[in-house]
Amino acid sequence: MAIVYAAFSKVLAEWGAEVGLTKHIYKLGVADTPAAAAVEALNAGQHAGAGDWKLLAKREWDGADEAALIERLARKEKLVDPAFYPRIQGSPGIFKVKLANVENHLLVKIALEGKDTAGVKVKPADIGG
Repeated sequence: MAIVYAAFSKVLAEWGAEVGLTKHIYKLGVADTPAAAAVEALNAGQHAGAGDWKLLAKREWDGADEAALIERLARKEKLVDPAFYPRIQGSPGIFKVKLANVENHLLVKIALEGKDTAGVKVKPADIGG
């Protein structure tokens, strides 16, 4: 069974803010190895020109096709085209995430649990999850 993971890089986030994308840029990937090992491989290979990737979330997934997963998520969130930005060429699975979408999801989830929705703040782990 494959592992789906979400990773974050502060260096890439700063670059995204500088070029006008957003600082909320995340990597979605699929690995046959443990997620921590996959993130270490991202760091070792300087994926998207960054070597400070951190694991945000991971889940088991029945499918093993990363392209299908990326296509599925691209229906809801903005996929950053690696061919358009020279820095991230050859780096698939990088998404620009809207905080409003994540906040709406959290609000609905918390409301369905019967908890108070006041003061909900989005954290990086919430975006990865």
